[in-house]
Amino acid sequence: MELREVLKALKASWWLVVAGALVGALAALGLSLLQTPLYSSQTQLFVSATDSVTTAEAFQGSQLSQQRVTSYAQLLTGEELASRVVDDLQLDLTPSALAGHITATAVTDTVLLNVTVTDPSAVQAQRIAESIGTEFSAMVEELETPSGADAVSPVKVTVTDRSDLPTAPSSPQTLRNVALGLLVGLLLGAAGAIARVRLDRTVKDAEDAAELAGGPVIGVILRDDDLASQHTIERNSLSRTAEGYRQLRTNLQFLNVDEPPKVIMVSSAVPSEGKTTLAVNLALSLAEAGRTVTVIEADLRRPRVTRYLGMVGGVGLTNILTGSAGLEDVIQPYGDGGLSVIAAGPTPPNPSELLSSSHMFSLIDDLRQKNDFVLLDAPPLLPVADSSGLAVLVDGVVLSLRYGSTTKEQLAQTHATLERVGAKTLGVVLNIVPPKAEVTSAYGYGYNYGYDPDPAAPKTS
Repeated sequence: MELREVLKALKASWWLVVAGALVGALAALGLSLLQTPLYSSQTQLFVSATDSVTTAEAFQGSQLSQQRVTSYAQLLTGEELASRVVDDLQLDLTPSALAGHITATAVTDTVLLNVTVTDPSAVQAQRIAESIGTEFSAMVEELETPSGADAVSPVKVTVTDRSDLPTAPSSPQTLRNVALGLLVGLLLGAAGAIARVRLDRTVKDAEDAAELAGGPVIGVILRDDDLASQHTIERNSLSRTAEGYRQLRTNLQFLNVDEPPKVIMVSSAVPSEGKTTLAVNLALSLAEAGRTVTVIEADLRRPRVTRYLGMVGGVGLTNILTGSAGLEDVIQPYGDGGLSVIAAGPTPPNPSELLSSSHMFSLIDDLRQKNDFVLLDAPPLLPVADSSGLAVLVDGVVLSLRYGSTTKEQLAQTHATLERVGAKTLGVVLNIVPPKAEVTSAYGYGYNYGYDPDPAAPKTS
C-alpha cells in the first residue's frame, strides 16, 4: 500500500484513529487506577575484603569482593534472607512472598549492590530495606567465616546508602501508562483505518468508478433526506442536490457535441442504487431547461416512476408493446413543462422479451423524432436480463452507482455485461454521496456560491 493510499485511508477514517487513541488512553488510565499503589525504598551495600594491609593484599581483596558481588545479588533475593527479615520485623508474610518484593543488582565493575524493596506501605518498604542491610551483613559474616575459634570472615558487607522513606508511589506510573496507552491505541486505530479501507470493496473513488465502469463520472448527487422521502427536487430549487442534477444535465448534453445522445437508459448494477430517482430528477432538470423529454417506465418488474411523480400507472408500455393501446393512449404529460411519462402498465410474464422486441425499437425510434431526450428507467443489470437487451436499442447507458454500497466486483461485472452486448456506457453518476465525502471536493461541493444579495452594489473580483 503506497504512502498516498495510507494517508488517504487515515484521512477517510480519522475518527477511528482518534477513537483508538482515546480508548487506549482511557483503558490505561482505568487499569492504573485499579492497581494498588506500590512504594519502593532503596539501599546500597558495599562489599569489601577485611585485613588488607599491603597493596597486593588490597588488590586480591578487591578481586575477591567483585567475585562475591554476583553471588550476593542472588542471596539477597533468596528465601533464607527473607526468612531472617520476617523474623526480625515480625511480618505477616511468608519468606517466599517477601522475596518477591526484593530486587538486587550488582553495579558493573564495582563492589556495590543496589537493593530495592517494593511494598504497598511506604513505611514497611523502608523498614524491610533497613532490616535487609542488617541481616544480610550478619548472614554474609556467617557464610564467609571459616570454621575455627579465631577465624574471621575475609569479606564484610557495609551499608553505604541507607533506605529512604518513599513519598510517592513507584507503581503504577499513571502518566507513563496513559501516554503508552494513547500511543498503542493510536497505532491500533491507524491499523484499523487502513484495514477498513483495504477490506472495503465498495466504490467511493471517482477514478475507480470510471475505470471499472468503462465510462467517465459525469455527476455526483449528494445524499438528501428530503429527496429520499419525496423523490423529486422542487422546481428552481437552489439546494446542492439540485445543482448536482443541473451539472449532470450539462455534462450529459456535452458528452458528444457532434452526436449528442438522445435516448438514454438509466440503470444500475443492483437494486437500491437510486436509479429511478436519478432518472426522474434528470428528466425534470432537462425539462426545466426547456427540453422536451419523455420518461419511459421500463422497469416492468418494480415500476417506480409514476409513483414518485404522483401519476396513474394502470396502462402504459406493456399495452403499447402488446398492441392493445397506442402511444397517444398511454402517454401522460407532467406539469406545465415539456415532460411526458409512459407508465409501465400491467406486469407481463416475459419482460425481457418485450423490452428487446422490434416493437420496443419502433417505439424508441418514434419518440426519438418527437423529443430532445428520451430517458428509460430500466431494471438493474445484474439480477435480471431485462436491461441487457434494451441497452442495445438506446444511444447509451448511464449507470447509477450508490456511494459506499456498490462493490467494485459488481461494477466490473456490470461493465462486462454491457460490453458483451455491445452497449455504450455514457458515464457513471455517484449517487447518494455523503456531503462530507472526499469525492465531493473534486466537484465543487466544498464551495458556496449563491446569488448576490445586492446586484446594484459595486463589484470587485
